[in-house]
Amino acid sequence: MTRGAPPVSVERGGLIPTRWDALAVLLVLGLATFLAHTSRDLLQPLEALQETPISLDPTFLPEYAARTTLRMLAAMLLSLLFTFTYAAAAAKSRRAELVLIPVLDILQSVPILGFISITIVFFMSLAPGLILGAEFAAIFAIFTSQAWNMAFSFYQSLRTVPEELIEATRCFHFSPWMRFWRVEVPFAMPALVWNMMVSMSGGWFFVVASEAITVGNTTVTLPGVGSYIAVAIAQRDTTAIGWAIGIMLVVILLYDQLLFRPLVAWADRFRFEQEPGVAPPRSWVLSTLRRSRLVARLVAPFAAAWRWTYRLRPSLTGFKRRALDVPARLGDAVWLVLIIGLCGLALWNIWQFILQDLAPAEVATAFGLGALTMARVVILIALASLIWVPIGVWIGMRPPIARLVQPIAQFMAAFPANVLFPLAVWWIVTFRLDPDIWLSPLMILGTQWYILFNVIAGASALPSDLRLASANLGVRGWLWWRKVALPGVFPYYVTGAITASGGSWNASIVAEVATWGDQRLQAQGLGAYIARATEAGDFRRIMLGIAVMSLFVVAFNRAFWRPLYRYAERRYRLG
Repeated sequence: MTRGAPPVSVERGGLIPTRWDALAVLLVLGLATFLAHTSRDLLQPLEALQETPISLDPTFLPEYAARTTLRMLAAMLLSLLFTFTYAAAAAKSRRAELVLIPVLDILQSVPILGFISITIVFFMSLAPGLILGAEFAAIFAIFTSQAWNMAFSFYQSLRTVPEELIEATRCFHFSPWMRFWRVEVPFAMPALVWNMMVSMSGGWFFVVASEAITVGNTTVTLPGVGSYIAVAIAQRDTTAIGWAIGIMLVVILLYDQLLFRPLVAWADRFRFEQEPGVAPPRSWVLSTLRRSRLVARLVAPFAAAWRWTYRLRPSLTGFKRRALDVPARLGDAVWLVLIIGLCGLALWNIWQFILQDLAPAEVATAFGLGALTMARVVILIALASLIWVPIGVWIGMRPPIARLVQPIAQFMAAFPANVLFPLAVWWIVTFRLDPDIWLSPLMILGTQWYILFNVIAGASALPSDLRLASANLGVRGWLWWRKVALPGVFPYYVTGAITASGGSWNASIVAEVATWGDQRLQAQGLGAYIARATEAGDFRRIMLGIAVMSLFVVAFNRAFWRPLYRYAERRYRLG
């Protein structure tokens, strides 16, 4: 059911290079040059960073943008590897799911500053005294802003693969490995590509924290757009911030053309249902690679080796969901008791570490601040849902509009909250507003797009026969929304809302404390508490803040989002 350009194998053969070969070689050489240029200083000593401090001269911005883009692409590759392993294990093993999904809830709730505070020493020790160690820390920090959303999306897709596709794989005797790569991954790919876009943009949102790392007395500033923005904010240079926004727009447009538009065009072939008469998305990069004979010859051996792996039939029975017989129930009970015991031991150790120098009143204060931040998150997610669900459905059902909106939404999702600090500080100070209220919208600035991108992906996956049937039966207005649109996008919305909720908790560290030069505004909340502890290098308060935030996120997910997730999986499964 592949749509688009014909495969190379059916085109006219020949040994003479074509213009497509020349263009493909140019793209490959450009990529190789980019990688070589941006990675040339990785083995330099850390002192080299101090010898060449960040300059606000805009002529340095292309170099900084290249460095930042390389870190984000490396983090994206790590996120894909994590997604295809972690989410697959959670979706296919009931016992693994009992552990992996709550752990994923905790991981997405841990703020990026928490990860940096805990892991910076470890990553710096991997390459002592070298810039490479700091690069590892920055890439891991960006990874933590990308991976959880992609993993949730892939998990949701694997749990909602239509039953007729599963039955077809049984009829054709697919091995678990072949079924995963030939059926389950293709089914999940359209939604995963949309979530890769918003995850890439999420990396931009936290790029300041990942490149300008300050934990106590340790400060590492890597060349990049994030460091450039941090210096511009410290020096109150609005012109430099304008240049940074401009270079971000250029970079986003470039990787939209060179990466995501080709992926969208390629993933369109895997849509569960194709609608006749609708032009498929196109990409000049994908067309070039498909029509290049040179690329086809280079890729052919790897493709043949990959197809050969389909013949293998590894024993993956541990990753199959089976009916719950009595031995299975007993095994689940033992597994659950073991998990609870390990979690209790971990919580006890954390509690002992925190309370060595902190009074119980400090713990109560942290929980009170967590309740304030939770109230902000709930209100903001509700408002974002009311706004973006109707807009996302409208966009997703109109593919030409979706292709037009794609780069715009990526740019808006990538817009760092720090860039708005000058406006936020001026607005609040000038009109004497309450920071507890007016700093709150910064929390949802980058995470609301998880809802929009997932709803667009869900609306674009609605079967055309369902839409045509509803039109023929005259189903319109609120009835159409209640019976067709909302049930169709509901599983995707829940995935987006879960990641948006966790991301908003994470963003509270950036949003609840706004600085502009020597002016500092602060809202009461758990994010500001963790930010203050990180600046002071107070690891016990950092651990307390992270633990309280994780408890709030996991409890809210277990009590509210997970029941909605199960309901969506059971009631609105496609097919």
